[in-house]
Amino acid sequence: QVQVVESGGGLVQAGGSLRLSCAASGRIFGINAMGWYRQAPGKQRELVADTTSGGTTNYADSVKGRFTIARDNAKNTVYLQMNSLKPEDTAVYYCRVTRLVWDYWGQGTQVTVSS
Repeated sequence: QVQVVESGGGLVQAGGSLRLSCAASGRIFGINAMGWYRQAPGKQRELVADTTSGGTTNYADSVKGRFTIARDNAKNTVYLQMNSLKPEDTAVYYCRVTRLVWDYWGQGTQVTVSS
């Protein structure tokens, strides 16, 4: 099993910034991808950004140029730097860790952007 813990969510004004952290622990050997998803009330969960062990990154069009994903392999941690936040970024943000053929999800952290 892999344990996934997110942190860094909170309330921020439009135009502000937040940095989310996701730390994986437990059976961490074989982790090949880590990423961030979000889900707003009444909407489906969607990919925000992810990264593979090889360094490939992928972003949703809605966050390109504003969000940056970074991975610290030594700490088994992935970060999401969120700049120029908009009210539509408000959602619960979930971290997903892929180990071998299995996916592990964190409990989520709330991000609220006020106008």
